[in-house]
Amino acid sequence: MNNTRHQHLLDLMQANHLDMLVLNPGPTLTYLTGLHFHLSERPTLLWIKAGKTPALILPALETGKAEGSALPVKLFPYGDDPSSWQSVFQAAAEYIAPESSGIGIEPERLRMLEYRYIQQAAPKSILVPAGDVLTPLRVQKDEEEVNNIRQAVKIAENAFVEFRKHLHPGMTERQAAAELTIQLLHAGSDVEIPFTPIIASGPNSANPHAFPTERYLSAGDLVVVDWGAAYQGYISDLTRTIALAYVTSEAYQIHQVVLKANEKARTEAAPNIHACELDQAARSVIEKEGYGKYFTHRVGHGIGMEAHENPYMHGTNEELLQPGMVFTIEPGIYLSEIGGVRIEDNVVINEKGSETLSVLPRELYVIQ
Repeated sequence: MNNTRHQHLLDLMQANHLDMLVLNPGPTLTYLTGLHFHLSERPTLLWIKAGKTPALILPALETGKAEGSALPVKLFPYGDDPSSWQSVFQAAAEYIAPESSGIGIEPERLRMLEYRYIQQAAPKSILVPAGDVLTPLRVQKDEEEVNNIRQAVKIAENAFVEFRKHLHPGMTERQAAAELTIQLLHAGSDVEIPFTPIIASGPNSANPHAFPTERYLSAGDLVVVDWGAAYQGYISDLTRTIALAYVTSEAYQIHQVVLKANEKARTEAAPNIHACELDQAARSVIEKEGYGKYFTHRVGHGIGMEAHENPYMHGTNEELLQPGMVFTIEPGIYLSEIGGVRIEDNVVINEKGSETLSVLPRELYVIQ
């Protein structure tokens, strides 16, 4: 499996005329090796070049973990004395490719810490963004990956069902977020959940990326609940909207509009559809009802080993959807005087069309 992934990466590097690639700890490194490392004050770096066993620079205390790599690697360990670290980077550079000039990086992940060690170890090399290589590497999931996401969705849905039993007016948003986190862990999520659950109530629900506060949940509030689980390193990302005690007529109306927009976009998801068409499908429904300016974000984004990854469903993205791509559909309407509504599902493109992985009812939940 990982040799296949490694070869896919090498093919992408060759197609993009890139000799070498370095990877920090993160999803791509894990995707290739099966190893999990955290970014810390001790640098860890995977150095890849065709024709060479990848070099893994890492703290000596992590060598036991590295022996479990699904990808053959040559280890370059170092001790606790930072003054010795540069020589280890130098040795790795001399082993992997002393003559190469271009080194691809993950722009979102490479830190100045690693940059300086690489620069000194390979002073004639130029570090270049490798998005054209890395973007297509993980974007189409295989059956095992899709099944992991499917399980992450199931865990998240089970957690939400239990969470609703504990939610009531008088809780703070932070207390509700803590309860949902507990339920995610009880339901079987990986300990490292994808993101802190969003619990946004009342006026806060009109902020699409609100963070849980000490605001008390009150009767009449709309509460946007955005949460996800992780399973075997793959994530889910869902949103449902709750009304506390009662529902106003306009709150119900905007929920129905968002529901129609969600259904429209999910229905149109299929192979060889442009990503922007799904955004336009949802947006057209909301605009027709007069709420267009209150739908303030793209309709979705890819999910997999990260909560946000390619493909991105925004209005100008002409990327063609292909089997194995997994993403969110999450239209919303946000009114400062009423609150917000968002309904988010997880969808996978298959050969015949698409499948919505999330089955949790999309109704406006009313909790007394």
